[in-house]
Amino acid sequence: MRPPRIHREIERKLEVPPRFRLPALDRAGAGIGATRAAPTIRLTAVYYDTADLRLARHRITLRRRTGGADDGWHLKLPPADDAGGGDSARDEVQLPLSATGSPPARLATLVLGVTRGAALTPVVSLRTERRRLRVADAAGKPLAEVTDDRVAVVTAGRVASRFRELEVEAAAGRTAADLDPIVAELVAAGATESGFVSKATRALGPAAAEPPDVPCPSVVVPGDPAGEAIRAFLALHVAAFLREDLRVRRDLPDSVHRQRVAARRLRSGFKVFAPLLDAGWAEALGNELKWIGGELAASREIEVLEERLLTGLAALSNADTVEATTLVQTTLTAADRAALRRMKTAMQSERYLTLLDALVDAARAPRLTEAANASTAAALPPLMRATWKRLAGSVRPLGLHSTDDEWHRARIRAKHARYAADALAPLFGKPALRLATSLAEVTDLLGRHQDAAVAAEMTRSLAEGKGVGGRAGYALGLLHDAQRAEILEIRRAFAAAWPDVAAKRRRRWLRAAAKGAAQ
Repeated sequence: MRPPRIHREIERKLEVPPRFRLPALDRAGAGIGATRAAPTIRLTAVYYDTADLRLARHRITLRRRTGGADDGWHLKLPPADDAGGGDSARDEVQLPLSATGSPPARLATLVLGVTRGAALTPVVSLRTERRRLRVADAAGKPLAEVTDDRVAVVTAGRVASRFRELEVEAAAGRTAADLDPIVAELVAAGATESGFVSKATRALGPAAAEPPDVPCPSVVVPGDPAGEAIRAFLALHVAAFLREDLRVRRDLPDSVHRQRVAARRLRSGFKVFAPLLDAGWAEALGNELKWIGGELAASREIEVLEERLLTGLAALSNADTVEATTLVQTTLTAADRAALRRMKTAMQSERYLTLLDALVDAARAPRLTEAANASTAAALPPLMRATWKRLAGSVRPLGLHSTDDEWHRARIRAKHARYAADALAPLFGKPALRLATSLAEVTDLLGRHQDAAVAAEMTRSLAEGKGVGGRAGYALGLLHDAQRAEILEIRRAFAAAWPDVAAKRRRRWLRAAAKGAAQ
């Protein structure tokens, strides 16, 4: 099967009046060189979306287009990163034309987190007469292609409306800024830059320009009801979870980790805000987030573990590490493949799609208790104090010789406290942010502790495996000892750092907020 073609598309769109005439760009200077007219082409495109236009509202278009040199299925997505054009850029995934009119499963799967399983059906057809002008720079190198598109919107086999627009698309290797001189000339001639509005969005009308399913978080102040703060928190992290779903399906760097973090933050939120939430609803969502978090965690944890073990083996001043290195690579590569298969299966399951629907509903209308009607200043600081007490209770008995499980429990509660402080920082400002920052430092230490503990257990397990030779066993034993030594160092570092994190001055703002709310 031919792999999909993906390229970064950088373009600027302009609206023009009916009698607009394209200016002579080759006379403009400002880095613009020769121009050359290309043959006019006629394109027919059928756009697919859900009934409520979920793709369009997420700045995504899926079409089946014929005519021109790039016949096929085109899926246009927000850029994978922040480079290469900003709002003017999109990534385009292309597949050849299929025999049927249904979108290819490979493209439908890429946007499954956006559609949440809703059917993709034709929503609009466009017929475009495209007049093209290729523009070079002053040195004669390709700069851009300017297209003058006359578009007919076809509904039920009849032309329902028409419009005209210009597109200035950057040549390969060019940036959005390189298009500025061309756009300036077109604007001077009477065009108006319209920002990002796809032809399909323009044809579909206002409904396609509505916000995504999860709204942007509202600004909340301490005097607002606590329920508004919870709603803003859920909107922020549900949006992040959905955004990373799309990146995970594209196999983009760090996407699995970032989606897992979003899931963890949501779970922590359900725990921290529990007294203000419907108990059964919050528990059910938390359990489902724990499930998908585990599916996401497996591959990520194997990746981290492999890097730690291979780095540790490379650092040993022992020539007998070749067998151990091969054993680690073989074992963890197989485990990673299995974990990725499980993760992909989970993310296409009905259970996962049901979770996505539930998260969207939660961001829109969380199930709150009467207590959530209290002000954020009155309701939230006590929840932060309770979270802190649970963390302090876990840390208090820890010692150099406590079990790994005891240290791991402290890590989990430290994360809850950190995420709670993060959630309160927009409301209570710098004191909450400073507490979150100090907690981040110790959670990072405890995260390294957990990584080393898992690595130590893995080396022991591998060394005890059937058929492991003496050299491999010896190298793995050295590596195990190195991990346990690192664990001891981390425990000492945590013991040194904790008194400052736990200092009462870091939590005075909680008492001040509660006192202010009572007055």
